[in-house]
Amino acid sequence: MAEREWFERDYYQVLGLTSSATDKEITRAYRKLAKQSHPDTNPGSEERFKEISAAYDVLGDEAKRKEYDEVRRLGPAASGLGGPGAGGFNFQTGDFSDLGDIFGGLFGGSRRQRAQRGADLETALHLGFRDAVKGVTTTVSLPSNDACHTCKGTGGAPGSEFVTCDRCHGRGVINDDQGPFAMSSVCPVCQGRGGRFATPCPTCHGTGREPSARRVNVRIPPGVVDAQRIRLKGKGNPGTHGGPPGDLFVDVHVTPDPRFDRRGRNVTTTVKIPLTQVMLGTTVEVPTLDEPVTLKIPAGTQPGTTMRVKGRGVPAHGKNAAGDLFVTVSVEVPKKLTKQQRGLVEQLASALNEEVSGD
Repeated sequence: MAEREWFERDYYQVLGLTSSATDKEITRAYRKLAKQSHPDTNPGSEERFKEISAAYDVLGDEAKRKEYDEVRRLGPAASGLGGPGAGGFNFQTGDFSDLGDIFGGLFGGSRRQRAQRGADLETALHLGFRDAVKGVTTTVSLPSNDACHTCKGTGGAPGSEFVTCDRCHGRGVINDDQGPFAMSSVCPVCQGRGGRFATPCPTCHGTGREPSARRVNVRIPPGVVDAQRIRLKGKGNPGTHGGPPGDLFVDVHVTPDPRFDRRGRNVTTTVKIPLTQVMLGTTVEVPTLDEPVTLKIPAGTQPGTTMRVKGRGVPAHGKNAAGDLFVTVSVEVPKKLTKQQRGLVEQLASALNEEVSGD
């Protein structure tokens, strides 16, 4: 946006206020309007949000507000309608240095920077089958940049002298005169700091930051499945200049279990029972994701029969009811028989009126 457009814009009107508004009224109006027009919750409102933020950038700072009010008061002179020397501006000689100084303070590198949302992060989490079904609270390690432990974030070596920037002469901004208006921008040499350390920090090489890792607690709800992505709001990178943090997206990878499988919110397993016990009936101990349960197998139960154990699947969570455990019966048939065992089986077959054939 050109400075003349900023100069002519009524920031009080943008926030729905008058020039007599108090600091609290300005802050309250900004927060209300920013919430209503934030692009994250109201797609398509980006321009309105930028307009509101630009207004608060100026009116929310006491010093800048005074400069802004003064510029507004001198509006006719600054726009070329006043006479020579009006408001300190000499239109005959073309000396607009005062106006450039005002805009330099109002729009230069020292003005409040707009709040920005932190970046979203992604990470992978590997879980065992049981933890995925039951839910678990664990931690993940995320890359981060903390203040350098050597220079405490200054970027200079301990004891190093801070030297004034030759380009901006300590102001942190540089002016680019364009006719009657002066455009101000952050100094590209010192990045707005007004200077630099004579000797950069040997650890961070002058950046003031160093790589680190931070641990984040992650609550995994019961029943997650392999390849599921979980969003953890506000667990991403921190925002800048008061902006909200980003989100953390966790990609879950579940390790298969040799005993159990999943079918929705139900858990399935198979239990092997000897042939004679299936024929005569028995009770067996069946493993679950918690303590084992005893299951009654009626006489004559057929191979492949599935029995249900209520409430031993995925635990209840939110509006989801608890799942069940489904146990499928598998019959163990002897692979080899002794002569005596074969004779007994043949007797049983005869008693059951079954034909016997074989070697």
